Amino acid sequence: MELQKRIEDWLKKMTLREKVSLLSGKDTWSTMPVERLGIPSLVMTDGPHGVRAVPGGNRKTGPATSFPTGIAMAASWDTKLIEETGIALAEETRALGCNILLGPCINIIRHPITGRNFETYSEDPYLAGQIGAAYVRGLQSRRIGACVKHFACNNQEIERFRGNSVVDERTLREIYLAAFETIVKEEKPWAVMSSYNRINGVYAAEHYRLLTEILREEWGFEGMVVSDWGGNHSTVASIKGGLDLEMPGPAKYYGNLLVEAVLTWRIDEETINRSVARVLRTILLSGQTDPASLPPGAINTPQHQALARKVAEESITLLKNDHGLLPLKKETLKSVAVIGPNAADLVISGGGSSNVRPPYCISPLKALQEKLGGEIKLDYAPGCHTNITPQPVKPEYLTPARGEGEGLWGEYFSGPDFSGPPVIERVDKKISFWWFQNGPDPRIKSPQFAVRWTGSLTVPAAGDYTFVLASTGESLLYLDERMILKNPDQAEGQEGFDSPRSATRVKLAAGRPYQLRIEYRNTAVDEDRAHITFLLGFNPDPEEEKQEIERAAALAEEADVAIVFAGMPEEFETEGTDRPDMELPGRQNELIQAVVRANPNTVVVLNCGAPVTMPWVNEVPAILAAYYPGQEGGNALAGILLGEINPSGKLPVTFPQRLEDTPAYINYPGTREVLYGEGIFVGYRYYDQRQIEPLFPFGHGLSYTSFAYGPLEAPATFRPGETVRVSVPVTNTGRLAGKEVVQLYIHDRQSSLPRPPKELKAFSKIELAPGETVTVHFELDQRAFSFYDPYKKQWIAEPGEFEILAGSSSRDIRAKTVITLVK
Repeated sequence: MELQKRIEDWLKKMTLREKVSLLSGKDTWSTMPVERLGIPSLVMTDGPHGVRAVPGGNRKTGPATSFPTGIAMAASWDTKLIEETGIALAEETRALGCNILLGPCINIIRHPITGRNFETYSEDPYLAGQIGAAYVRGLQSRRIGACVKHFACNNQEIERFRGNSVVDERTLREIYLAAFETIVKEEKPWAVMSSYNRINGVYAAEHYRLLTEILREEWGFEGMVVSDWGGNHSTVASIKGGLDLEMPGPAKYYGNLLVEAVLTWRIDEETINRSVARVLRTILLSGQTDPASLPPGAINTPQHQALARKVAEESITLLKNDHGLLPLKKETLKSVAVIGPNAADLVISGGGSSNVRPPYCISPLKALQEKLGGEIKLDYAPGCHTNITPQPVKPEYLTPARGEGEGLWGEYFSGPDFSGPPVIERVDKKISFWWFQNGPDPRIKSPQFAVRWTGSLTVPAAGDYTFVLASTGESLLYLDERMILKNPDQAEGQEGFDSPRSATRVKLAAGRPYQLRIEYRNTAVDEDRAHITFLLGFNPDPEEEKQEIERAAALAEEADVAIVFAGMPEEFETEGTDRPDMELPGRQNELIQAVVRANPNTVVVLNCGAPVTMPWVNEVPAILAAYYPGQEGGNALAGILLGEINPSGKLPVTFPQRLEDTPAYINYPGTREVLYGEGIFVGYRYYDQRQIEPLFPFGHGLSYTSFAYGPLEAPATFRPGETVRVSVPVTNTGRLAGKEVVQLYIHDRQSSLPRPPKELKAFSKIELAPGETVTVHFELDQRAFSFYDPYKKQWIAEPGEFEILAGSSSRDIRAKTVITLVK
């Protein structure tokens, strides 16, 4: 009541222009204040697996903790741990002066090569909803708001700004909206972010059916709806549709245009009042009007670092372990060959708005060297290269002309012609920026600006390199004072990561510093974003790389065990584009095959955020999925390889044998329209229905111990509205303590509409000592047995028989029983 009274008091005192001012950003990250009434700004920040504090804008910057990404969080299947992670992220968000973290990302993984799969959770809406709810619960328990994204059907990056997701009502409800529904109803997030794309012909930011009828009226959402950055394309349609806050600022479609719409009676002022009330409610929830009541902030503390490591340990998934090759036994081990491009250069995150730059990163090579401590002979060879496609230049290759550290010296000018003294001077560690309407910094007043970066480039290996500039606006690249690349001014109509690019190839010597200068001019006056990225690709000599593979194989042959760290180069999986295929880049498959031929005791560790093909799967005895494990990932991997940690992660997605087996293969990527032709048969639902054998099934993950399931207990019958209580005893039958994820699936034996052979409806992660038995209890409500009937427009649980299936994965069912829903 007190909250509502303060909102009403503010509304009564505000002019129309003051009200409207609250509905768009002041700049990239903050909302407009109303100083006359003491109404502060809300400050938002990118997430979701770390607080992204990049230079530019009116924001604090700092070395935030990089936690494992969303796919890894879901692979933990541990809601308590993810709730703790939400608490830590809230502390870091507050320490950096922000009130809302833009996360979690809970879009369903529909296709294995989508660029943003690493950032989200699962192909299954129940798992995504439970992990997302835990994240929001932890975050908001410390008075930092969650902004759940992207609502809805943002399931690919190709044409994400304007593509049309064509999806039927039942599929929407059961697959693509279900996780949002769980989080909204259970955790009441402060905000929801609309997606860029259209859904059935209507842009998400103006979708009345989704934002008003379903989200607010049906689910009871009381928070504010925020546009994705630059995702609003209208004034009247969006405010009537249910959008509250247009970001980033300054206003493009709101502001004066929205005032005019009210004054010309195209919009009722009461509609404005409702949106303003929701923004004011969020401001009050943030505690800024009573800062003494807020919990303290903290950033990159030892506790947060330990938590990041714990999440990585709980998520890393043992896919295969023939003959008990893992864990490695230090007492009998004499030599180890560490091989692969990702051993010394662990990739901890994908690219785009979720990319976090932590103060340090522990590589697997470093962690193994420290743990083995000279007792065991350890040799390293990269074996091959992964950065054959251009990637953002590694900071360690760059030395600034002034200042300290890695990167280039940046000089920022308020105007497009580099005249006058620089407004900003600083070292930029990575030349990859995506600026919105207010440009790099509030101190640069003009939407037209220029930046000059200077320093030197030193590459570790000689060879042909591909230089790429991607930018809106003109960009020039000089090497040793010779212009080698010019990206002309083509800003009009471009969108963020899809900006034009120019490329050239240059032969470079190893270890020699090359003088480097990049000049960028943004001349557009009406664009809402500007973008520049400097990329570098290495084109290895085929004969030299063949020799590298041979050297790695020779190293493996002399060792007791070989560990190949394979995966993606930095930002290969990224917001803004999808992967070209499901393959490991470069000659990594060839490397793995050469190593395992040389040494049958080979372990492969996959450092990637999505499934890859594995033509060597039958030859390699042990495989680990590390995902993108955050800054402590190397320590977590070393601990699992050496048996200090018993792996307990489970796959949150199906790993298919080939791309052609995937549910969306026929319809992806579409053109202007993307037909969701597979309907509700997404992920394991499809593989089960079509009886296709996956490479590794959903929910799969091995342990260094073993578990036995007893009989599953459940009532013989239940009636509509009753809660069904289910239990199953699980025993650790091995010699080591370990954790098991007990997964509960439902199969409707007969229904009026087609249903999948099984659907996940509950899970529990338990820890057992050797010989210990724990009885796991579940409660299932009527919704667990229901499907959405698009004709009756409601969830239906039909009378009849249901199988309840308990297992260690979707394809490893250990116990089952039948219960009957009676009228």
